[in-house]
Amino acid sequence: MALEEKSAWIAALVSASAYAAYFIIILGRAEDTDLAEVLYVSTLLWIIGASIVALIVAHIVVSIASPKDADKKDQRDKEIRPYSDYIGQIFIGICGVAALGMAMAELNHFWIANVIYLGFVLSTLVGSTTKIAAYRWGFQRW
Repeated sequence: MALEEKSAWIAALVSASAYAAYFIIILGRAEDTDLAEVLYVSTLLWIIGASIVALIVAHIVVSIASPKDADKKDQRDKEIRPYSDYIGQIFIGICGVAALGMAMAELNHFWIANVIYLGFVLSTLVGSTTKIAAYRWGFQRW
């Protein structure tokens, strides 16, 4: 398995796990209150920070475990990466436009922040899934 594919698996697993943890924590706090009134900022920042640390540590561990693959990139890697990044970034744009609309409608900051966070998570998940699929089943360059 190429290092880029391993990185895609790591990114997908970490982002999905982090979002699930955030979602569970926030829903747990909203038992007796309106969801938009839940204190979310510190939890969101901690989850994002922990995700970044987990990604860095996992990439270091994978690079140490297979040092011969760490610097090796072939033509396929160079073609798959921008394609998968492009596909994933579509969701940043969609959620960014949604957040802009929500801000103009003067919705609660909770909803705007969560739509933006969801955009980043979806971007990572879809981009990583695209990358994994390209490595597993081939990549057709148009």
